[in-house]
Amino acid sequence: MDAFLLQLLNGLDKGGAYALIALGLTLIFGTLGVVNFAHGAFFMLGAFCAVATERLLTLSTQVKDTSVTFFDAYKEVPYLQLWFGDAGRAVIDYAVPLSVLVAIVVMWLVGVATERGLIRHFYRRPVADQILVTFGLAIVLQEIIKAAFGANAIPAPAPVEVSGSANIGAWLGLGDEVVYPWWRLIYFAFSLCVIAAVFAFLRFTNFGMVVRAGMRDRETVGLLGIDIERRFTIVFGIAVLVAGVAGAMYAPILAPDYNMGMEYLVLSFVVVVVGGMGSLPGAVLAGFLLGILQSFASMNQVKSLLPGIDQIIIYLVAVVVLLVRPRGLLGRQGVMED
Repeated sequence: MDAFLLQLLNGLDKGGAYALIALGLTLIFGTLGVVNFAHGAFFMLGAFCAVATERLLTLSTQVKDTSVTFFDAYKEVPYLQLWFGDAGRAVIDYAVPLSVLVAIVVMWLVGVATERGLIRHFYRRPVADQILVTFGLAIVLQEIIKAAFGANAIPAPAPVEVSGSANIGAWLGLGDEVVYPWWRLIYFAFSLCVIAAVFAFLRFTNFGMVVRAGMRDRETVGLLGIDIERRFTIVFGIAVLVAGVAGAMYAPILAPDYNMGMEYLVLSFVVVVVGGMGSLPGAVLAGFLLGILQSFASMNQVKSLLPGIDQIIIYLVAVVVLLVRPRGLLGRQGVMED
C-alpha cells in the first residue's frame, strides 16, 4: 500500500506537468489549427525564468568577514540581504514562487510576439510548414538559452520551509513511513488550480465562449464580425503563459537545462493525441493518466518483469488507443478518423 501510494503521487505530479503542457498545445490546435512544435521550448523558457529570477535576486558583493580576526577576509553577500537583512533573505528563499510572476509577464510577451510575428503567417499554410517553422523556433530558443546559461542543468531550489517531506502516512493513518516531498504536492495542487482557472475562463466568460465556438467552427465565428485575429493572439498568449508557469514551478523538481523542452515536447504531443486532438478535457485526462502509468511502470517489480517498459509505456498506450479509438479518448467524432 505504501509503494502504491507513493507511485500514485509520483504519477500525479508528473501528470500535472504533462496536463499543463498538453492543455496549451490543445488550446492552440483547437482554436488556431496550428501544430505548435515550439510548445516544449516555452515550458523550458518558463523553467529558466525561475533560474534567472534566482540569479537576479542573489546578485552579491564582497563584504569583510568580521568572524575572521587574524587577516582581512571577504565573503559574498547578496545585495538584498545586505540592504534588507532577514527580509532580503526571505525574498531570496522564495525565488521560485516569485518567478511565477516573472514568468507570467515574460511568457505573455513571448506568446504575443510569437503569434504576431510568426504564427499568424502560417494559419492557412500546410501542417508540414507549421511543424517546420515551429520546430525551427524551438531550436532557436534552445540555442539562445544554451548560449546564455550554458549546457549544464542549473538547480533552482524550493523555499526552505517546503524543501522537506510531508508525512502522508500520518495524514491517512498508514503510519509514519510514507513521506513525500512538499514541493511535489504543491506542484500538483498548483497544476489543478491552473487547469481550473483555464476551464473557468473558457466556461464563464464571453471571451471564453467565443473561443469555444471558434474551436468548433472558426469560419462561422469570423463571419459574425468578431475580431478573430485579436482573439487568436490572446489565446496563443494564454497557452504560452500556461506552459511557462508550469515550467517555472517545475524547476525545483527537475533542474532546468536547455534540452528539457524537447524531452517534454514529444511526451506532450502523445498526451494530446491520446486525449483527443482539440479536446481540452481529453488533454487533462490523458496527462494525468499517462503520468500515473509511467510512474507505476518505473517500479522495480514491474521493470524486472518487463525491462524497459517505463521508457515505452506511454507510446504503447498511444498505439492501443489510436487502434481502438483513432480520435482519442475524448476527441470529437471525425477528428483523425478519416
